[in-house]
Order: sequence, then structure tokens, then C-alpha cells
Amino acid sequence: MDRKNKLMIFSLLLAGICSPVFSGEWKAHVVKSLDALVSSCVVVPCSFTHPGGNLPNSRLRGIWHRHDKRDENIYNDNYAKILDNFKGRTQMLGHLGQNNCTLEIVDIKDHDNGPFCFRIELVRTEDNEPTKDKFSFVEDCVGLNMLPDVPAPTLNHPPTAIEGQPYTVTCSIIHTCPSHWPKLSWTLKTGEIIEYHKDIRSGNWETQSILTFVPEEKDDHSEITCTAEFFGGKTSSQTFSLYVKRAENYNHIIIPTAVAIGTALIFGLLCVFMAKKYKNRIRELQNQEGSVWNRLSKMSRRGRS
Repeated sequence: MDRKNKLMIFSLLLAGICSPVFSGEWKAHVVKSLDALVSSCVVVPCSFTHPGGNLPNSRLRGIWHRHDKRDENIYNDNYAKILDNFKGRTQMLGHLGQNNCTLEIVDIKDHDNGPFCFRIELVRTEDNEPTKDKFSFVEDCVGLNMLPDVPAPTLNHPPTAIEGQPYTVTCSIIHTCPSHWPKLSWTLKTGEIIEYHKDIRSGNWETQSILTFVPEEKDDHSEITCTAEFFGGKTSSQTFSLYVKRAENYNHIIIPTAVAIGTALIFGLLCVFMAKKYKNRIRELQNQEGSVWNRLSKMSRRGRS
């Protein structure tokens, strides 16, 4: 076999060996920017692809580090390699075997602004040491916007309630920590409450609390407050005044009319009864007078005879 054929065979073998590693492309999808409430938590959505194809968790190591210093890890499965300031505050929520590198940071500090980048390493199963297949996605990093204060919830409701008819109020809050939902509560203790959690994309979530109750006249001009309590203890509230309109009814017309008609009817029956009794009395008197006159007439005739 000549040298040219040997070189060709070697090239084919080398391509076959390297194709599982280099046939793909290193890619990561990380949210570029997220709001983070100081003292609360934030969840950074992250997914990735790598040339190694589908591999189990045991063959993958995920690391989060500062953008400009790859040796400063804010998350590493080796606890000793995590910066002291981040120890106990970060964890990987996603499963690397499913190409999910989602990161959670709790007890947010006002200097946790990043940017933070994800790094993936393929490791050997026998000693857990990294291979040469590793990549830091320094072009796809996340920066955190520190929020020192809690945003106020938003209230949506009809301007006026009608007495005796169901009335619905919606309280909603936007947040970036779906692993620890904000708790929404109401000052009104009656009614039915339904809660929803909605992914509005780019790492932002909306929590909604829908309150439905039946207002009464005594509720007019009362105040209803919705309070949002975030993970970490911070709270914010929103209040509105309830205006209750009396239900349309005609009781103020029907009742007096019915009373008047009833009174007139009773008075009319009483008049009929009295008139009938009076006529009977007159008839009795007339009969008595007739009988007296007849007796007198008979006595007069007897005297003449």
C-alpha cells in the first residue's frame, strides 16, 4: 500500500473518531437580562447543545462563572470551587442530560449583577475529570438588574359593583423567580379565590389572584387591599375603594301601593258590611212600626163597635 493510500485511510479513521465530538456545535440560549429583587431570588432560564450528542448527567458538568473570570465560579458541583459569597445560594434547577442549564440564585445581594456565563464540560465516568471537550458561552451571558424595592401589584376591576351580583377583582404581579412564587393575599376574607401562574417569556412570570364575591350595601366605599409577599420577606400592596350600586328594584313603589290597595279594600268591605247592617236595621224598625200600627187600628175598631 503506497503512502498516498495510507494517508487517506488515516484521515478517514481520524474523521470517524472525531465526528462525535466535532460534528455538532456549541450553543447556549441564555436570557440576556433579568430583574432581580434584592434579598429575594431569581431563576435564569438556560438551555444548550454540545457536540457530544445526548449524554447522561454523569458525563456532563455544568458551571456558572463570572464573565471576565472563568475561575470565579458562582455555581459548580464541586462545592469547594464556588466563590465564598455564593456558597449555599446557587443551584442548578435544570437537568444537564436534558440540555437544561437553568440556574437559581437566592438571597440576592445588591452586587449580584453579573454578567454570569454558563460553561459545559464533558467528563470521564471513571474519574469525573474533564475531557478536552468543554466550552464557555461567554457570548451568551446574563446580567441582573438589581431591584431594591418590591414592585406594587396591579389591580383590575369594574369601576362599580352592583349589590347582590358577583364582582371580580384580579391582582397580578410580575416576577423572575418561579421556583418560589410570590404569595398574594386579600384583606377581604369572604368570597372565592383562584390563583394562576403564567410564563410570559424571557424569564418573566406573572402570578394572578382572582377574587370573586357578592357585595352588599354595607360594603359601599370600603377599601380592598391586595398584598404581594416575595420570597425573602419583602412585601408590597395595592388598594382600591369599592363603590356599590343598589340593585334596581321597585319595592319602594310596590309596597306602598299594595298597602294603599289593601287599606282601600278593607275600608270598602267595611262600608259594605255597615251599609248592609244599616239596611237590615231599618227593615226591622219598619216591621216593628207596622205591627204596632196594626194593633192600634184593631183596638180603635173595637172601641167603635
